[in-house]
Formats: sequence, structure tokens, C-alpha cells
Amino acid sequence: MSSLTLHLLATPGAVPLARHAVREHLGPGASPDAELCVSELLTNALAHLGEGTPVTLRITGRAARTRVELTDPDPHARPVLREASGDAESGRGLALLDALALQWGVVRGPGSKTVWCELELDPGHTHRGRVAVITGG
Repeated sequence: MSSLTLHLLATPGAVPLARHAVREHLGPGASPDAELCVSELLTNALAHLGEGTPVTLRITGRAARTRVELTDPDPHARPVLREASGDAESGRGLALLDALALQWGVVRGPGSKTVWCELELDPGHTHRGRVAVITGG
């Protein structure tokens, strides 16, 4: 199983760099869902923990089953899936993650937490009929 580990700071500039690393690791055809999940996880860390927070991004597996993990140093800030109102400018990141992932969750450790998701990135995969509807804007 192939893996990628990036140690970085949660900054706006880290998001496109992480997406590029995921694309290089998985290949352009297999990576759009993984890139979106990485973007949402990093943006969540940036918004809720602050710019400059050290995080570790891990991608394991390839093609059929890929796991994306983002570990940060705050075991108490637990992400919660919520429904954003139609005119809300934020709050849809975990809904996107939930729609794209086969499963996702949070693991607390001593002095850290990891938000993870598992994706099936096979080009013929249909996300088992799950559909994300994003409204508003």
C-alpha cells in the first residue's frame, strides 16, 4: 500500500499545495474526491484552530480504497456534521466529506485528534448512490 505523509502548517497557501501533492500521489484521474476532502479538512483546521496550526496529512492506499487523515494538536475541538442554512457562507465542508466518503470519523489521541475518511476512487464508482446537494450562495 502506497502512502503519502505531509507535515505542514494550516495556512491558506497550504491548501493548494496539499491538493497538488495528492494529485501527484494518486494521479489526476483518481484524485478529485481526495483533493476536495483534503481541502475541506485543511480549511476546517484553519477556520477552527487558527492559521499556523501544525497538522499532518496522510494518504494511504490507492485507487479502489484510499484513506485521508488530518491530524491536529487539539483533541477537544470535535468536528460536527451540521446542516447549513441556504444563505450561510460556511458550514458545508463536513456535508461534502460525508457525501463523498464511504465512511468518516474522528479519533482522539493524547494531545491530538485525527479526522479521517475513506474514499473509493475507482473511476467507475458511483458513491453507492449518495448525492450531495449544496444550495445557497
